[in-house]
Amino acid sequence: MGTSQRNIAVVGLGYVGLPVALAFARKFHGVVGFDIDDKRVATLRQGIDWSGETDAEDLKRTTLRLTCSSEDLVSSDLYIVCVPTPVHSDRRPDFGPLIGASKLIGQKLKKDDIVVYESTVYPGATEEICGPVLANESGLSRSDFKLGYSPERINPGDREHSFERIVKVVAGEDAESTKVIAEIYGSVVEAGVHIASSIKVAEAAKVLENTQRDLNIALMNELALICERIGIRTKDVLEAAGTKWNFLRFTPGLVGGHCIGVDPYYLTAKAEQLGYHPQVILAGRRINDAMGGLIARRLVSFLGATPQPLSKARVGILGLTFKENVPDIRNSKVPDIVTELSSYGVKPLVADPLVDEKQVLHEYGLKLSSLDDLRDLDVLVLAVPHRAFLADTLDMLSRLKAGGTVMDVKSALEPSAIPSKLNYWSL
Repeated sequence: MGTSQRNIAVVGLGYVGLPVALAFARKFHGVVGFDIDDKRVATLRQGIDWSGETDAEDLKRTTLRLTCSSEDLVSSDLYIVCVPTPVHSDRRPDFGPLIGASKLIGQKLKKDDIVVYESTVYPGATEEICGPVLANESGLSRSDFKLGYSPERINPGDREHSFERIVKVVAGEDAESTKVIAEIYGSVVEAGVHIASSIKVAEAAKVLENTQRDLNIALMNELALICERIGIRTKDVLEAAGTKWNFLRFTPGLVGGHCIGVDPYYLTAKAEQLGYHPQVILAGRRINDAMGGLIARRLVSFLGATPQPLSKARVGILGLTFKENVPDIRNSKVPDIVTELSSYGVKPLVADPLVDEKQVLHEYGLKLSSLDDLRDLDVLVLAVPHRAFLADTLDMLSRLKAGGTVMDVKSALEPSAIPSKLNYWSL
């Protein structure tokens, strides 16, 4: 079967799946976009993408067939799986969504179909976990269908590095399936494809990408803690070091989201299965996971220098998403700051105009405040520097009392712009 004759279905229409589905729909006829969330499908049909990654016009003119009915997958013969791969509370891999998607596809799977996974997993998971589920649900033997893997590289909020503009790593379980997968992705990805030597190599490449970034940010966070004790600003150090041609430009901050703060645990889980206890990777994870609590304790030390009780302090936190200028709250570390402050009797006001208040209440049990509520503050934490916050820094800083402190987590402000009546701190 030629690649142009393939009937493509994308399973999972979140931050990753929707751009993938739309891209294929621009090139292939009859592409199906499936999601189990009927509300998500309904809003997409109305031209509304809550992730903010897709323009309404793109949704209105696409030929993509949006559905939450598995019956619409019957005619598909190439499936692309883009469902979340989170971790449990004990930080062990949660394959629930992936297994659920595999069961759903397995019930429709036919001989010679191909199933490509984009969800981040540890090396071996596609063949060892997903393959058997597909075979069991379909009643087919493993030789009757083919597996593939092509790790997602979507960066929320980044319109420059879109799906079509990032080199796509692809791999199939044999030469024939690899050729088909490479041709199909190559027809839509302008940047081209890189053919990995095996599915396991492609899986490992993905977890390495995010583990490397996680470790580099952990190094910067540790540097920030040291710089504070020395009495110098981390940003000044990084600007000086950055003049060297091969210096890697990472910065300190809170590490959340669906990738960097999660994916390393998939790699370490596989390593431990094989009898190796990772040291460097887990050390980086411990540093990054601890930053919310460290920021909160530093805040408490500022309040402790004032005569009023901690319970009377007015603290405001700007931003709740895992990164600036996106509405994504998954695995945000800002709630860690709130939780730690609460243990000291401090009840901060949290505001973020980009997020869904009901979703925040459901996910974190937090009731958001309006920006108007954040006034007469003792401490203001600029946790996530959205453009909306930085558009008027004078208004933002006016929310503080004289003698108050602004905590600039990501060093988005210039110390010289801070009024002399205020105190300034940054990582």
